[in-house]
Amino acid sequence: MPETHTTIRITNLTLRTIIGANEWERDKKQEVVINVSVDIDAGKAAVTDELTDTFNYKDAKTKIIDIVEGSSYKLLEKLAHEILTALLEDPRALSASVRVDKPHALRFAESVSVEMSSGSTS
Repeated sequence: MPETHTTIRITNLTLRTIIGANEWERDKKQEVVINVSVDIDAGKAAVTDELTDTFNYKDAKTKIIDIVEGSSYKLLEKLAHEILTALLEDPRALSASVRVDKPHALRFAESVSVEMSSGSTS
C-alpha cells in the first residue's frame, strides 16, 4: 500500500485558561485560540474506512481541552509544548505543529501567538 501523506487540522479551538507572567494575568482565565495540524500516513485508513486506522481528531481535541483548561502556565511556549507533546503521543502522528494565540495580549494588536512544530509539517 503506497504512503498517503495527509494533514489533519483542528482550527480555532477557543478555550479559557490562566496564562501569563504578570500578576494580574493570574487572577482570571483568559481566552486562547488553538490551531493544530498533524501529519499522518492515511493509506490504511483510506482503504479500510476504519477510525482505528487513523488519527482520531476527537480524542486529540479532548486532550487539548484537558491540557489547556487544567493549566496555569506563564508562557505560551510552555502551553504549546505540552499540546505538541500530547499530539505526538499518538503513534500515527508523523509530525505536528501547534499555534497558540492569546487575543488582545498587546494593545493595538489582534493577537500574540507562539507556533511550535516537530518534524516536517505542511
